[in-house]
Amino acid sequence: MIAHRNLGLVAAAATLLAAAPLSAIFERWTWLIQSTIAVAVVAAVAALTRLGRIPTWGQVLGMLAGLTIALTWLFPSGNELLAVVPTPGTFGHFADLLSASLEDMRSYGVKVPDTDPLLFVTVLGIGGVAVLVDLLAVGLRRPALAGLPMLAVYSVPVAVYVDSVPPVPFVIGAAGYLWLLVTDNVDRVRRFGRRFTGDGRGVDVWEASPLASAGRRLAAVGVALAVAVPLAVPGMTGGLLDTMGSGTGDGTGRPGQGGAPGRVDLFAALSGQLNQRDVVDYLKVTTNESQPFYLRFGAADRLGADGFRVRNPSGSPANRDLPGPDEPDRAGVERTRYRATVEATKNLNMPFLPVYTEAVRIEDLNGNWYYDDNLQVVFSNRENARGKRYEFEYVRTTYTPSALRQATPLPADHPLRTEQQTRTPPVPEVEALVRGLVEGKGTEYDKVRAIYDYFSSENGFSYKLSTEGGTSDQDIVNFLTNKVGFCQQYSAAMAWLVRAAGIPARVAFGFANGANSGDGTYTLTNRNLHAWTEVYFDGFGWVPFDATPAYGVSGSTRSAWAPDTDAPEETTPDAGATAAPTGPEATASADRRQPGQEDPASGLPLDSATPSGEAPVWPWWVAGALALLALLALPALRRLALRRRRSGRVAPAATAAAATTPAVDGATDGRRMVVLADADRARADAHAAWDELLDTLVDFRVRIDRTETPRATADRLAREGLREHSDAATAARLLGRAEERASYARDPLSGEDLRPALRQVRGALAATADRRTRILATVLPPSVLLRWRTATADTSSRLVTGYGRARYRMVRWSPRRLLAGRLAR
Repeated sequence: MIAHRNLGLVAAAATLLAAAPLSAIFERWTWLIQSTIAVAVVAAVAALTRLGRIPTWGQVLGMLAGLTIALTWLFPSGNELLAVVPTPGTFGHFADLLSASLEDMRSYGVKVPDTDPLLFVTVLGIGGVAVLVDLLAVGLRRPALAGLPMLAVYSVPVAVYVDSVPPVPFVIGAAGYLWLLVTDNVDRVRRFGRRFTGDGRGVDVWEASPLASAGRRLAAVGVALAVAVPLAVPGMTGGLLDTMGSGTGDGTGRPGQGGAPGRVDLFAALSGQLNQRDVVDYLKVTTNESQPFYLRFGAADRLGADGFRVRNPSGSPANRDLPGPDEPDRAGVERTRYRATVEATKNLNMPFLPVYTEAVRIEDLNGNWYYDDNLQVVFSNRENARGKRYEFEYVRTTYTPSALRQATPLPADHPLRTEQQTRTPPVPEVEALVRGLVEGKGTEYDKVRAIYDYFSSENGFSYKLSTEGGTSDQDIVNFLTNKVGFCQQYSAAMAWLVRAAGIPARVAFGFANGANSGDGTYTLTNRNLHAWTEVYFDGFGWVPFDATPAYGVSGSTRSAWAPDTDAPEETTPDAGATAAPTGPEATASADRRQPGQEDPASGLPLDSATPSGEAPVWPWWVAGALALLALLALPALRRLALRRRRSGRVAPAATAAAATTPAVDGATDGRRMVVLADADRARADAHAAWDELLDTLVDFRVRIDRTETPRATADRLAREGLREHSDAATAARLLGRAEERASYARDPLSGEDLRPALRQVRGALAATADRRTRILATVLPPSVLLRWRTATADTSSRLVTGYGRARYRMVRWSPRRLLAGRLAR
């Protein structure tokens, strides 16, 4: 019974660990606290029913009743008895929560807030899984099957996420499952009593058998592969927003790993796409507006110490009529309705659909797409934009500077102030700069315009696709000091400064205008990705400002209320239409454009040079090719060095010593054998020559029998491999005789130069071998590869042996064994 109780507690803990992937869905940890309470109640009821020896079906009913009581206490309706006893009104309240959860699932993007419907569904699901895991692992003693309901919990974030679930929660859940299997294994072993080895040594119950140890190692390797392989395979990742992760709001985002709408770092995505060398088509847009503004798909309005962030979008289905602009008509404000068609290519892989600002109706979309009226974005938690085609109507609003000057400061109770969209982190340098810029400005528009005009070439700002570091630990301060960057730095910096002036601002993301085919169809690529600033004026709504230098943006568009700061202002301030600068200004602007960018008027590349700020990649290819060649040449170089070292050892004997030494007759080939005084040197030379002969045989795929004597090997080589080369056969016999004398005789063979014999044998073997064998013997010598394989195997064997000895000592002197032995006495 104690074993069952322990196994039941482990089953409950494993259920909670298996729910770890749900942390990627919720913003907070309320779900985990409530789920822990529910699982604890289920485990307690299961333990009590087993203590009373109630049948299995009774245990299941008891656990379900305990789960119901826990849900009643966590999600009360107000009609309960004693706060924990459910009534018919309680179950009606549960039904309402289930219905509301479906709407919340469609409305919220991950990470989701702590709403009662979503929390109720989560706790109900985890509690139900706890009942199934306890039934399978404890009641039916089938713990392996308990992995199925645990896997069901993991499938929830997999279905919700657009890309992939983070790997760490999966590892935690897998560890809980393995813990359950190990506990069941230990419980089964304990039933057989005490364990002994073959030599009578007592074995601790926690000391695994060889089979169990192998199973644990396989399980650990399987979990590691399941996590690592999807991250390493290129086909399992990719897309416009897959290069997202950590990044600062001022625009210095660093590529990382992405996710669904609430986890997107659009700054990092934009940085990665603009720095690509290849041009990738994303969209084809057809509109009846002659000079459209930027196509928009995202906005970041949460400002923290690390910069702007994208918050979770939420809204209503996008295939219904949308609110559209609700500001009243006034002088200086012109609103015109247009229609557009968007065709996304398969390269556009993101959970947003680009639309022009103030969309009023979207067609050809299913119920999985939603529209956030506050952020003005179209998003989905289940689909992406790849291959989508849709049409929409939108309202284009233009303003005159005089009209925007009529905007008054926001009231203290305005929603944007309560949402803290006018607060900024304390940065003294930024606050001092803003005070100097807005000093003496009487209207909200004049303050924004002073900040907007600050980002000009007259103040030292320039466009570049790479940023520069600084001495400050604040990225916003570094950018304002260096004054070098591209659209994401300019847009985020201006939004920060505008907020520091007490005016709401945010960063918008989308596409600048691309190449126009002449019939109102624009082709948008990754080079057209862009970020700009939107400022909120009371009574007007969100008004766009693009502080990025126009020469750095392919398809840049300027307006009367936010003209090009590097060109003279328009003389007709009331013109509402937007247009790119023409005439001498356009020529100067074209001269300042970065190489490789497109002319906004024609959409054609200005030149094919490497874009500014983008380092050439050919040195990396050259370095990689040289490294590969060096790696491939390593075996051949090793073989050459070994042959040269052996050749130095097989030098001929000293003739002076040989002249004073009596001759020894009996050589079969008529040669004279001389006993040299330096016998050790002659013996070493013979061994080196023989080793070189054996490596040569291995290189040319000639069979070697290690049981043969050197003379027998040389005779077999002369008969089989060197039959048509008599000189080489004689040389092989000489090498065999030298090795035989060096190994077994008192006096080794001396006075003979063995190097010519080695060259003759090698030349004869090369002449009789095919081309493939000769190439491999030169480039990838099999003798070197065989020696490396043998050394690797020996090293691995020593490591395994050392690990086994260390593990044996650790187990032998385990404190648990000492404690167990003391308790036994």
